[in-house]
Amino acid sequence: MQERIEACQAAIQAAQESANSETKSSAGDKYETGRAMAQNERDRNAVQLQQALQLQGEVQRINPELPCDTVRPGALVSTSMGQFYISISAGKLTVEGQDYFAVSAAAPVAVALAGKRAGEQATFNGKPVRIESIA
Repeated sequence: MQERIEACQAAIQAAQESANSETKSSAGDKYETGRAMAQNERDRNAVQLQQALQLQGEVQRINPELPCDTVRPGALVSTSMGQFYISISAGKLTVEGQDYFAVSAAAPVAVALAGKRAGEQATFNGKPVRIESIA
C-alpha cells in the first residue's frame, strides 16, 4: 500500500509540474489543452491516492495479534478452493512460496465464508467449500 501511495504522490507532483511548465504559445488553445490534460491527470491520480489511503486505513484497523476462530477480517482461511486472507482486495499474494488471495470482507467469497469455523462448510457459486483451517 505504501508503494502505491508513493507512486500516486509522485504522479500528482509530475502532473502539477507539467501543468506549471506549460507556456503560452502562438497556438493559444494548445497551451490551454496541455494544462487541462495535466490537470485531468493530477485529478485522476488524486482519486487513486485517496483510494490507496482508504485501503491503508482498512489494513491498519486489522489486528493480526487477535486470534481468529471464525472467518472475519484479519483471518487467514484455508479452504478446499484455496487460501484467503480476509483484509482488502489486493489479489494474489505469495508468502514463503505459498499463494494467498487477499480479499475484502465484502467480496462474495468472504461473505459466503463469514462467521464459519474450521471444519464447517459454506456454499460459494453453488459449490460446497470446506473450511480446513483459520489462523
